[in-house]
Amino acid sequence: MNITKLVYSILFTLLSLTVLAQEQQQQKPPVKLRQATQQVRPPQPPKIVPQQQPPQPRINQPQQAPQQPRTTPQQDTLRRVQTPAQQGPQQQGQQDRVELKGADDLVGTTINGKRVNKLIGNVIFQQKETFLYADSVYQYRDSEILEAFGNVRINQADTVTMTGSKAVYDGAKRTAKMSGGVTMQDPNMTLTTPTLDYNMDSRTAVYTEGGTIVQPNNRLQSQRGTYDTNTKVFTFQQNVKVFSPDYEITAQNMRYNTESEVVYFQGPTFIKGQNGDLYAEQGTYNTVTKVSRFGRNAYIVTPEYRLGGDDLYYDEGRGYGEAKVNMTMRSLKDDVTIRGQVGRYWRDQGLAKVWGSPVMESIMDGDTLYMAADSLISQEAKADGQPSMLFAFKNVKIFKSDLQGTCDSLSYNRTDSLMYMHRDPTLWSEQSQIVGDTIRIHMRNKTIDKMYIFSNSFITSEDSLQNYNQVKGRNMVAHFQEGRMRRVNVNGNGESIYFALEGDSVLTGMNRAICSDMVLNFAENKLKSISFLVNPEAKFIPPHELQASERRLEGFAWLEELRPDKKEVLAPREPVKEPISPAKAAEPAKGKASGAKPKQSQPKKPAAGAVKQTPNPQ
Repeated sequence: MNITKLVYSILFTLLSLTVLAQEQQQQKPPVKLRQATQQVRPPQPPKIVPQQQPPQPRINQPQQAPQQPRTTPQQDTLRRVQTPAQQGPQQQGQQDRVELKGADDLVGTTINGKRVNKLIGNVIFQQKETFLYADSVYQYRDSEILEAFGNVRINQADTVTMTGSKAVYDGAKRTAKMSGGVTMQDPNMTLTTPTLDYNMDSRTAVYTEGGTIVQPNNRLQSQRGTYDTNTKVFTFQQNVKVFSPDYEITAQNMRYNTESEVVYFQGPTFIKGQNGDLYAEQGTYNTVTKVSRFGRNAYIVTPEYRLGGDDLYYDEGRGYGEAKVNMTMRSLKDDVTIRGQVGRYWRDQGLAKVWGSPVMESIMDGDTLYMAADSLISQEAKADGQPSMLFAFKNVKIFKSDLQGTCDSLSYNRTDSLMYMHRDPTLWSEQSQIVGDTIRIHMRNKTIDKMYIFSNSFITSEDSLQNYNQVKGRNMVAHFQEGRMRRVNVNGNGESIYFALEGDSVLTGMNRAICSDMVLNFAENKLKSISFLVNPEAKFIPPHELQASERRLEGFAWLEELRPDKKEVLAPREPVKEPISPAKAAEPAKGKASGAKPKQSQPKKPAAGAVKQTPNPQ
C-alpha cells in the first residue's frame, strides 16, 4: 500500500513539473537583455517501464525537479513591459504601448514617490513605427512616460529623425519634448533649434525659441515655427529670414514647402534679389524657378522702374513682370509715374507697356503734368548714346494747370527732354490756342523752354471781348519764360488778324497783315503786339466796316470744347487691346523746318459763332 502511494506521488510531481515547464516556455521574453539570467531547459518527463511479473511497476530513478530561475524585481518589471508583444492577440490599447527593446543595465528606484526603472547604456524603446535611443532612460512604471538623457535620438518610420541631449516621451499622448541642441532631419531639410515639441500622430513639430532650416540652396530662420512632415510645409512666425546665393527674404509670417521650395507670404514681405527687389503682403515665390505671384500692394523695384499692383507676376530669370489691378509704374531716373490697369515689363529690353486707362504723372515746375492715352509704352536706352523714350498712342490728352493739349499720338525723348505731338496736335495755355501738323516741345529743368510748330501753324488768342486774334504761318517758334509764353517767331507765309482795343472794353478796329516773318509778343499768355519784319502788307479796318468773312483767317477753328480738364484726363477709358511695340519715332522737325511738303491736318470742329473753314484734303 505504501509503495502504491509513493508511485502516485512521483507521477503527480512529474506531471506538475511538465505543466510548469510548458507555462515557463510560453512566458519566454522576446528581448534578451545583455545581463539577463540564463534560461533553463525545461525537464523531460520520466520514463515508466512496467514489469510483466509480478504486476508491480518498475520505477526508474526519478529526476529532481528543476529549480525555477530566480529573478530580481526589476527583471520582473521588464518582463511585464515586454509581455504584450509576445502574447499574441491582446487588447488594442496594449498593442500601442511603449516596449523596451534593449539596455545594458537596469536599476529600480523611486522618484517623487513614483516607481521608476532606470535603464542605463544603449537603451532602445519602440512604440509602433517610432524608436527612441538614449544613453539612459527613466521609465515610470505607472504610466507611458519616458525621460531620456544623453545622445537622445527619435526615429519615426525611417523618415524623420530628431536628436538632442534630453527628451520626455509620452507614449499615451504620442508626443516628445526634446531639448539641448535639437536637430530634426527628413529627406528635404535639417532643422536646428534649442527645444522642439513633436507629435507622432499628427507628425508635426513646433519650436518657439528660434530655429534654422538648412537645404542645399536655402537657409531659413525664424523665432517660432511649425513643421508638418506630412505636407512638408513649414509655418514661420516672427523675424522670418530666407537666405540663398541669389536673394534674401524678410517677413514676419510665412509658409514654406520643403519639397517644392515654394514660399507663401502671409504679411509684409521683402525680397532682395540680384536684379531687383520685391515687396508683397500675400503671394508665392518659387525659390527654384525664381517666379513670384503677388497680391495686395505688391511691387518690383529694378534699377529703372518700380512696378506695382494688386496682382503681380514676376519671373526673375526671364526678367519679365506683369502687374494688374491698380497698376503703377514709376521711372526712377526722371520720377515719372504711370498708372493703369495692366502693365508689362521686359527687363533685358528695357521695355514697359501699360494699358487700361493709363495716366502718366510728372512733376514739372512745381506742378503736376497728367497725360492719358489708350496705351503708354516706355523704352529705356539700350546703349550709350541712345535715347530713353516714352510713347503714347491714340486719343492723347494732357492736363497741367497752365497747359492743356490733345493729339493722336505722342513721343517723349526723356534723354534730351524733347516731346513730339503727332497728328492734329492742339495746345491751350490760358486764353491762347496753338495748332499745327506736328509740335515739338523742348524742356529745360522740367519746364517748357521752347516750342516748335511745324506746317500749318496757327495761334489764336481770345481777348476780353471774345474777339480772336489770329496768326498763321508755315512754321513757328514759341519762346517761354518761367513756363509762360513770351514771344513767337513766325517763319514764312505769315498772316495775322489783330483786334485793337481801348482798355479792355472798346473795339477801335482790326489790323490785318500779310508778312513773311513776324514776331508776336505776349504778356500773361495774351497777345499784346505784333511786329512785321519783311515787307508787310497791312490795313486797318474800323469796327463799322468789318465784315464777318474778314474776321477769320483761312483754317481758323476755335477748339475750346476739345480742351481737356483734369477730371476728363483721369477718367476711365474703354478697354483696348494690348499695344504693339512702337516703331522708330520719326524726326519731323528737320524735314519740315527745311521746307518739306507738309501733310494737311484733319478737319476740326469750330466754336459756335466762328466761321467754319474747310481745309485742303490730305
